[in-house]
Amino acid sequence: MKRLSGIFILLMFFCLAVKAQSTERPLVQFSGLVVNADSSKVIVPYVNITNASYHNQLNMANYKGYFSFVAHEQDTIRFTSIGYEPVTVIIPANANSKSFTKQIAMIPQIIHLPVVRVFPWATTDEFRKDFLTLKIADDDLENARKNLSRSALAAAMSTLPRDAQEIQSFNAQQMHMSIVNQHSLQPNPLLNPIAWGTLIKQIADGDKSRNSN
Repeated sequence: MKRLSGIFILLMFFCLAVKAQSTERPLVQFSGLVVNADSSKVIVPYVNITNASYHNQLNMANYKGYFSFVAHEQDTIRFTSIGYEPVTVIIPANANSKSFTKQIAMIPQIIHLPVVRVFPWATTDEFRKDFLTLKIADDDLENARKNLSRSALAAAMSTLPRDAQEIQSFNAQQMHMSIVNQHSLQPNPLLNPIAWGTLIKQIADGDKSRNSN
């Protein structure tokens, strides 16, 4: 009796295994290309592909929009990507040569966000305080007057280097003076007796003026 019960249990397990194999859906190689619905020449790269019928198995298209993975017949495949509406594809049954190829066209998704206004003041009191202490900027005429004032120009002349035109003018003047005086003798004031007499007279006049005061 125990032997017959054991044989019956083995036959039951064998029938269940055969039934499970018969009910299991065939495998299919699912391949395709993900493109933009507005233009089939524009690919959509790195699209997330989820098999909702098989434990949410996750796949991904490459940078050229191409994908290929193994799935079952009648599996529900979901394509999602940021900026596009999701697309759902069901693999048909009885696929030819156990492969299924499809071009996935994804529609760009436009999301209209509400208008957000950002204010730099948290309260009206802070706004009133900043408004009362607000310093009005000078207009263009006042800025030009400040930039062309004598003090501003003097400060600019003391700090800014000479430009190319000023350097060229100075070199031209030096070359002109050198050409004019190349055949003449440059006088030395230390050897001029008239200059010495003028200097002594100026010193004497200076001493007299100090004594008179």
